[in-house]
Amino acid sequence: MNTTPLASLGAGFSNEAFGSQAVFRAVLQALSHPGRTVAVEHDAQTPVVGHAASAAVLLALLDSDCTLWLSPRLAASDAGAWLRFHTGCSLVSEAAQARFVWVAQGDVVPPLDSLALGSDIYPDQSATCVVDVLRATATTTDSEGAWHLRGPGIQEVAALQVEGLPDDFEARWAANHAVFPRGVDLVLATAGHIVGLPRTTRAARVTPALQEA
Repeated sequence: MNTTPLASLGAGFSNEAFGSQAVFRAVLQALSHPGRTVAVEHDAQTPVVGHAASAAVLLALLDSDCTLWLSPRLAASDAGAWLRFHTGCSLVSEAAQARFVWVAQGDVVPPLDSLALGSDIYPDQSATCVVDVLRATATTTDSEGAWHLRGPGIQEVAALQVEGLPDDFEARWAANHAVFPRGVDLVLATAGHIVGLPRTTRAARVTPALQEA
């Protein structure tokens, strides 16, 4: 893990209570309405590596009882020290041990079934995975290459354009959805926005051939 002098770390929310509440509401909105692009407004001095929206989300969600795993680019930066200083969270070296996972844009997303999935009795003990992507925007259902999302919180179907997910994400996500009530919840983040993908959501990428059928 990278060691960073505390004096060089950026500040957290200027008002911890109000800042955390505002970002927490954004996360709830994103997870309650999968596929919706939600702005993350905050005044925290977030680390240089990793999207600012992701850093703010984790700043709001983490506390001293939480374990966090960082992908290689983040682990080599001051992101872990910043979150540890402001939240008291514990950093872990194995993604399977973490309740929260943060993956920088361009880093490999761990297999979802290798993360904490919870249990049928305690599904809330699963991991939340925050993934930095190049783009994640709501779009129309006839957009080429869009993801079609269905499930709770979605009226009929929502469409999402995403750049930055693994090529086999559709299969990974189907397997994650199949183990409900266990499973991982996903938050996709750009620099200033998030999109929620809770485990209850079904996702299928629509190919041009299917769109023309």
